[in-house]
Amino acid sequence: MTKTEDTTPEQSPSQPPFRPPSPVLVTGGTGKTGRRVVARLRDLGVETRAASRSGETPFDWEDPATWAPALEGAAAVYIVPLDTEPSPTPAFVEQAVAAGVRRIVLLSARGVNVPGYFGPSIVDGGPHLRGEEAVRSAGAAWTILRPGWFAQNFSEGVFLDGVRDGEVALPVGDGRAAYIDADDIAAVAVAALTEDGHEGEVYELSGPRALGVADVLDEIAKTDGGPRASYVPLDEAAFRDGLVAQGMSEGEAKLWTAALDPIRTSREAPLKDGVRRALGRSPRDVADVFRDAAAEGVWG
Repeated sequence: MTKTEDTTPEQSPSQPPFRPPSPVLVTGGTGKTGRRVVARLRDLGVETRAASRSGETPFDWEDPATWAPALEGAAAVYIVPLDTEPSPTPAFVEQAVAAGVRRIVLLSARGVNVPGYFGPSIVDGGPHLRGEEAVRSAGAAWTILRPGWFAQNFSEGVFLDGVRDGEVALPVGDGRAAYIDADDIAAVAVAALTEDGHEGEVYELSGPRALGVADVLDEIAKTDGGPRASYVPLDEAAFRDGLVAQGMSEGEAKLWTAALDPIRTSREAPLKDGVRRALGRSPRDVADVFRDAAAEGVWG
């Protein structure tokens, strides 16, 4: 079902009004999208459990003993999966449905269904794709979100230190990406958790325009108090060596480098319509994201 700003779902006279499932369990409840989902759900008055290792509801993907207490009585779940092999998501989904969960919204990733999307070192969509398969076959109502790279990686994530220090060094050349606002991801997730009409939908999520890293840094510099950082292109070997020198394992460094390949090749550049299909509006631009970040003082 396509949602627009000026349409209202009609109810059959004999059909009771839709009631959103509650309570909702949010895994990764303290993370980039999870904490935003928790806040939005609570603003709507939906009983919500913020689950994580450090959250109010204890939950650890690597400790299945924590799953059942978190799931007890939950009617819906927002899943922020662990990106490891073997993926724990299928076992968790099976347990969730057995515990009575009726609705599942899964945070996946852009390109997991496209062979070679992440370069030659990753042959398929990995644990995200296996999570999608588990959700589709679980027997509960499901919605899958496939966002691209988050705009917030520059304001509260992996690139923030580089921005503050004045230099962001990455092996992405002149590649471009349509960076997505994490608040838009959360808004789509909450719509899927609380509204009718999102069942069986796969929402591909992107921002409204594709930018190179240098362009992104220019947008940050335009904000009030935003630092002016330079983009330094690296080759992949130098980038991997740098990660290992910082204490990362060789395997982790290779995976991190591969994750950047869709930006380097501009496979992240095409615009997607998931935000509009789910919410009836355009996605927010990185300029909006960084203006909010500047107002919050994230640049120091």
